[in-house]
Amino acid sequence: MFFLLMLFIPNIIWSKNLPDGYEESAKHENKLLLTLERAGEGLVSTLVLIDRRTDRFSLSPRIGYLVLALVLMILYELYWRKYFLSAHKLSDMYSDYCGFPLAGASLPVFAVFLIGIYACNVFIIVSAIILGIGHIGIHLMHKKEI
Repeated sequence: MFFLLMLFIPNIIWSKNLPDGYEESAKHENKLLLTLERAGEGLVSTLVLIDRRTDRFSLSPRIGYLVLALVLMILYELYWRKYFLSAHKLSDMYSDYCGFPLAGASLPVFAVFLIGIYACNVFIIVSAIILGIGHIGIHLMHKKEI
């Protein structure tokens, strides 16, 4: 649940601070990528909420995956801080952060993937891949446009 809050809160704030030109650019999004993104968002949100293994810490060899996922989500929050303090341009939205290309898309997708590994949940892993294809693909297309 905490992970989803880290994901959703910046996105809710972002919806009130859209970069200039975003709405026009969004009209040209690839429909297949958009479908994959939406399906991935729904699947990830649902599966993370219903899988109790994502809520528990267990001292196992897999704890490193959870720690790494948390580090990626902290970087994601810092990326959003950088965006909110910027001029809210499209180039700010699709910027790299700490060596991660398209940080706003890639960091949470990688974190979800790692949570799936931590929870040993193949459905979360597959959902993260679906989300990644759609979400990172859309961000990549937007970045190429600017």
